[in-house]
Amino acid sequence: MKPPIRVLVAKPGLDGHDRGARVIARALRDAGMEVIYTGLRQTPEMIVNAALQEDVRVIGLSILSGAHNAIVPKVLELLREKEMSDVKVVVGGIIPDEDARELERQGVVKVFQPGAPLEAIVNTIAACA
Repeated sequence: MKPPIRVLVAKPGLDGHDRGARVIARALRDAGMEVIYTGLRQTPEMIVNAALQEDVRVIGLSILSGAHNAIVPKVLELLREKEMSDVKVVVGGIIPDEDARELERQGVVKVFQPGAPLEAIVNTIAACA
């Protein structure tokens, strides 16, 4: 039997709304994944260091502040610097379609908008394993 997928769920930046991140974390746990929730106001460095320490396969970033174009590329850069290119990144939040396409072009597996079905999120992360 395969070990459960380890997922880090993080709220980067100054965004103080974490209800969605908590709902996602619960859905992932209910699907049999191990979830590490970092809490609010995480820096990209804190997120990548936690991902390294926790040996996760996926990082889920929840961003509602509009800072996605600064935060996500920095997380991807830090993952490359630490030779963690096997760690996949998914993003959720209020992100314009054009920005979502660019983040996916940079290496994000998928960007989920508000209201995305939990099943789609769980299935996308499961496919990263």
